[in-house]
Amino acid sequence: MQEIWLRIEAWLRTNAPEHVDILAAGASDVQISELEDLLSIQLPEDVKSSYRIHNGQTSYNYGLINGCEFLSLERIEDEWQIWKGLLDSGTFQDEDGQDQGCEPDLGICNVWWSSKWIPLTYDGCGNHDCLDLAPAEGGNIGQIISMWHDDPERKILAPSFRDWLQNYAKGLELRISN
Repeated sequence: MQEIWLRIEAWLRTNAPEHVDILAAGASDVQISELEDLLSIQLPEDVKSSYRIHNGQTSYNYGLINGCEFLSLERIEDEWQIWKGLLDSGTFQDEDGQDQGCEPDLGICNVWWSSKWIPLTYDGCGNHDCLDLAPAEGGNIGQIISMWHDDPERKILAPSFRDWLQNYAKGLELRISN
């Protein structure tokens, strides 16, 4: 994780120096454990390692990850609680009490939203890249999926958090060479 973040930071310093300071300092193990307890989850080690380096971004003046806010642990909790409240209120059920379902890639559960989908990014409109901790058969625990608030399509973006962040770093570096 350290090497991936060094690559991202180097790109920012060279190409967007005004945005380097939006990266928050790392989270403590206590902060990570508190989020895990509150959400009743266990984060994969690659996620914990990343958040120990940078606890998301400090403000949303500039969306770090593909134009989206890279959520701090506190912002993860905020966004997750919004979705959990909607889930608990039955918002995602039809008139028969059945889950509306979605149009998922193979390996993603066919539900509109799961409490085991942990928001990592936020685009300001209710859409997220989520850490999937309860994949369907064929998926990977810890895969990263897209979750649109008003669109049933659910896509696997990466098989793991590490791959997702590494792909982001690689995408930044390709911008330099093009």
